[in-house]
Amino acid sequence: MPATDNGNAVRGRSLWDDARDRLLANKAAVASMILLAAVAIACFLGPLVLPHPYDAVYRDFVKVPASLEAYPREDQIAPALESLLRRGRVTVDTVEVSGERVTARISSSRDIDPRLVRYLDRSDLFRNGEVADLAADGKSATVTAEVRRLHFFFGTDSNGRDLMTRTLIAGRVSLTIGLLATLVAISIGVIYGSVSGYLGGRVDLLMMRVVDVLYSLPFIFFVILLVVFFGRNFILMFIAVGAVEWLDMARIVRGQTLSLKRQEFVQAAEALGVDNAGVLKRHIIPNTLGPVVIYMTLLVPKVILLESFLSFLGLGVQEPLTSWGVLISEGSRNVQGAAWMLIFPSIFLTSTLFALNFIGDGLRDALDPKDR
Repeated sequence: MPATDNGNAVRGRSLWDDARDRLLANKAAVASMILLAAVAIACFLGPLVLPHPYDAVYRDFVKVPASLEAYPREDQIAPALESLLRRGRVTVDTVEVSGERVTARISSSRDIDPRLVRYLDRSDLFRNGEVADLAADGKSATVTAEVRRLHFFFGTDSNGRDLMTRTLIAGRVSLTIGLLATLVAISIGVIYGSVSGYLGGRVDLLMMRVVDVLYSLPFIFFVILLVVFFGRNFILMFIAVGAVEWLDMARIVRGQTLSLKRQEFVQAAEALGVDNAGVLKRHIIPNTLGPVVIYMTLLVPKVILLESFLSFLGLGVQEPLTSWGVLISEGSRNVQGAAWMLIFPSIFLTSTLFALNFIGDGLRDALDPKDR
């Protein structure tokens, strides 16, 4: 470590420090990191604070549009109450709405059964229904209930489930599958490619022919086989995607290893008696991290798109769990009358993909400034 004239040590700058400064100077990459962090926090923490479970069904609010106002609307309360009370075979004379309470005067040609308020409590619009002021002859009474106010900021789907909660839960699934599948692909690809490139010769030839054979097989073939053997579940997704996407990583790392193993520091390690595993662990793999990190940021959006495509085909995650691909698939079938079912999941998916791609471009420029 160099020292100044007064004897104080000055800390030198590493290449990683320079790369970090170049990355932070890239406004698009920094904005993308902030956006990606916001999306991730919203997806993982948002469902914990939202009032609606992702699998809760509101039968009275099927395909309601996105709105900042609470449901039901004022003009919907009286007709809904009358419809529910008619199931109890009574006549609704008057309905008054006062704030969060609604009062109805009812009459009937026969005795009124107080249990008719169960129709109100079973609905999604009212709660705490009571029968009061029952007449002596049992032919008239007053029914009171509380209006249940619900917010659906992204609207609801075709089953009456809150789309905002489901979009955030879908983000959890898509981001988790993207990260896990990428880690699987990176782990397999780095180890396979570095071993193949470092050992060389017939071993390299055989290992690369295996990669070529796997390249020739269609991706969907692997997925169908995994579905047959393991069934449709969450774990299957990142195993299926990661088990195929490592092929590109293996070729990239192999090319880097072929150039690194001719470097002086690798030859010096071999001359000192370091075994092959030690050379790979200490010298080859650490020096391939730059391209690996860049490829990883570009692989995550690719994996998310693949998962969305598989979910669109019905081979992905299953209900009631969901992903952005599942929501987009459902939204595309209802785009004519319920466009919000397609718009909100698409916004989250596209913004995440753009952010990851901009981060990948920023890392590429930061780690390889000569390529700018």
